[in-house]
Amino acid sequence: MHALQIDGRAPFSTIAEVLGVSDRTIARRYARLRSAGAVRVLGGVDPTVLGAILWFLRVRCAPAASFPVAEALARRPDTSWVSLSSGGTEITCVVRTESEADSEALLLAKLPRTPRVEGVTAHSVLHAFYGGPDNLVGKLGSLDAEAIERLRPPPMPHRRGPVRLDDGDRKLLALLATDGRAGFEQLAAATGWSPTTVRRRMTELREHGLLYLDIDVDWRMFGVNARTLLWLSVAPAHLEEAGQALAGHPEIAFAAATTGPTNLYASVVCTNQRELYRYLTTRVAALPAITHLETAPVIRTVKQAANQA
Repeated sequence: MHALQIDGRAPFSTIAEVLGVSDRTIARRYARLRSAGAVRVLGGVDPTVLGAILWFLRVRCAPAASFPVAEALARRPDTSWVSLSSGGTEITCVVRTESEADSEALLLAKLPRTPRVEGVTAHSVLHAFYGGPDNLVGKLGSLDAEAIERLRPPPMPHRRGPVRLDDGDRKLLALLATDGRAGFEQLAAATGWSPTTVRRRMTELREHGLLYLDIDVDWRMFGVNARTLLWLSVAPAHLEEAGQALAGHPEIAFAAATTGPTNLYASVVCTNQRELYRYLTTRVAALPAITHLETAPVIRTVKQAANQA
């Protein structure tokens, strides 16, 4: 899993060489883990490269209404990471909007309009300190520095300028969203392009920062059972420092600066509540200029990440 996090499309022969086993062993184990839903390599998309805006929404409901409302939000194509937290009285989710006008329509008209929704708090994502192509597997993995260096692909140059997607691009991203290791011949058949064109376009999209490789895992394999959302308020002069420090913590799966009542958000994974307490009272307590901290344990994840193209 750590090898695939470093390079999701690394040949099994390369991974086998680094790990000291046969190609067949690596291919067999990946197939077994993937069929069991324990690990998948996926093509992720950063929608902000296309001008989209990401929002964290906190939707407060009566306990009996929270799951139906969460399911309704999960069915929307523009949502991801729909979770029940705070004892089942709050739904948190990520929503993508395509423009400022869409953001206004989302917040004023498109959210579930029902008396069961008691309130909504919206936080626009201003800057991600950790997440996207940065995966928690990289912090939890066990490969040494030499193995990591052997697996790490050459650095990708940054390509400037706008990105425009056509139907072929959307087909390409849709297939990669379900299988980030899909072969070039398979991707060519789906898009109607040649394998050479597929390879070139994937490189272009990755250089623009739109496309990245991600790994989706069953965290129980790492002994991780508890996910908790943190909402922090930090003095503005220390926001960058606190965000960067938070991103370096091994417990952090995602961290971002946001608008709203609080200005720093994080998703934390710990083995149990005792470890969460230790984390909050040591690493979080040492962050600079924290003026407020709210914790929201996730009790159920209704929808995880989805293709954002």
